Amino acid sequence: MLTYILRRLVLMIPTVVIISLVSFAIIQLPPGDYLTTLTAGLEAGEQVSQGQLHYLTERYGLDKPLHVQYWRWMSGIILRGDFGQSFEWNRPVKDLIWERIGLSFMLSLSTLLFVWAIAFPIGILVAVRQYSLWDYFWTFIGFIGLATPNFMLALILMYVAFRYFGQSVGGLFSPDFVDVPWSWARVLDMLKHLWIPIIVLGTSQTASLIRIMRANLLDELHKPYVTTARAKGMSEISLLAKYPVRVALNPFVSTVGWVLPRLVSGSVVTAVVLNLPISGPLMLRALKAQDMYLAGSFILLLSTLTIIGTLLSDILLAWLDPRIRYT
Repeated sequence: MLTYILRRLVLMIPTVVIISLVSFAIIQLPPGDYLTTLTAGLEAGEQVSQGQLHYLTERYGLDKPLHVQYWRWMSGIILRGDFGQSFEWNRPVKDLIWERIGLSFMLSLSTLLFVWAIAFPIGILVAVRQYSLWDYFWTFIGFIGLATPNFMLALILMYVAFRYFGQSVGGLFSPDFVDVPWSWARVLDMLKHLWIPIIVLGTSQTASLIRIMRANLLDELHKPYVTTARAKGMSEISLLAKYPVRVALNPFVSTVGWVLPRLVSGSVVTAVVLNLPISGPLMLRALKAQDMYLAGSFILLLSTLTIIGTLLSDILLAWLDPRIRYT
């Protein structure tokens, strides 16, 4: 196992290099660049001078060939941890990313725990009680959850929170706590607003995981090893926990590689509707404005987290299922 992990870590280096090339190529695909937007503003009569355009071109090397721009960006990341400067915000990219990443991680992790806490026990229940009233009820709820768009659910919950609870909607804080330093009062205010995005982001995921858990567990419950264990007198709860549930968890563990980037990016559309101060809307804005260093850094970060998550999922699979071996 140790040899396998070391080999995967070594292979991650060229993989990340290739991802950085692809990320840089993606943000260069649209015609023009950020200065094109500024030039259009100059032609429209906005307060943008030719001197400012020339200064930005020289500062960021936008008049240099693409391979020179790429090398400047990557060498700054590798040697100094400098992801470059955001054109639109005129601030270091790393400051903008770390500003949003904490709230993004907190919100996504809370949603993930909410989803797992509900989906796993309900998935086990409906599989064990197949074709019962519980099975039909949660199947119906699951289909409703999958069919309801997140942004529509967000609008409904925002109306309910404002109309019946008198709560300020949109964002993670009340207007009085948006720009103040962290304190217990600000944390409590955030917790009061957190339930709406958790429910909105977690509904479809919960419904999907219930269906997946039910299907996986039903595949295992009718296998000979379960019948044998039951015939030997093992209690139903011990039997479920030790064998079929453990095997049914394999698909969940194998998707850990998707969880890590989701913890950072979150749901962009829902975040825009709820006006959440997380990473997703900032990444969308950077892509729309062709803010190349900010957009490229986001793409590079999310791709790297996917690689790390895939490695973690492979290690967890080997630990969870003794049938899996790596050489």
